Amino acid sequence: MNLLIAGAAVLIVTVLAFLALLPRGGRLHRFVDTELEPYIAVAFCAGFALAFTMILSGTLNYLGAP
Repeated sequence: MNLLIAGAAVLIVTVLAFLALLPRGGRLHRFVDTELEPYIAVAFCAGFALAFTMILSGTLNYLGAP
């Protein structure tokens, strides 16, 4: 159950960070066209993958427990 809750927390943090980095007011974010841009994209992909893996693992562990 802890793994399921931790996965949900990671998902929420990743979504909030993604929403914080979206462009606002017609201006691009400061990471656009920099050397850090691909790393930010990889970090978001890793965050979503980690969250869904933790949620799936926690769910399977919860359903398999007696």
